[in-house]
Amino acid sequence: MDKLEYERKYYDLGYKYVAGVDEVGRGPLAGPVVCCAVIMPIDEIIDGVDDSKKLSEKKRQELAKIIKEKAVSYCIYEVSQEEIDEAFAAVEPEFLAILRQAAENIRQFHSKQVRNSFVI
Repeated sequence: MDKLEYERKYYDLGYKYVAGVDEVGRGPLAGPVVCCAVIMPIDEIIDGVDDSKKLSEKKRQELAKIIKEKAVSYCIYEVSQEEIDEAFAAVEPEFLAILRQAAENIRQFHSKQVRNSFVI
């Protein structure tokens, strides 16, 4: 399977940038949720990038440094435990809102670069 199958679909439609979005901390009932959105150059494949739960802490830190150096743009967004508690009854919509916020933060920060974009 092509690691960039989904990205290529949108590049083929004419989009200049495609952001990958992920989260950590969604499962537990305590603690913050942190989401990240990142836009990588289409020709940039970083060996070892995988589900963070499959990587050691050391490997995650090494890859984070490389990703931040090579990314076109990235954004890290944290939602506190208090915000999660307030939205507990709507956990899934809140999760989607967090992902949208991370993507929107990149879009606003790089509005001159990210013209052909949309938020899922």
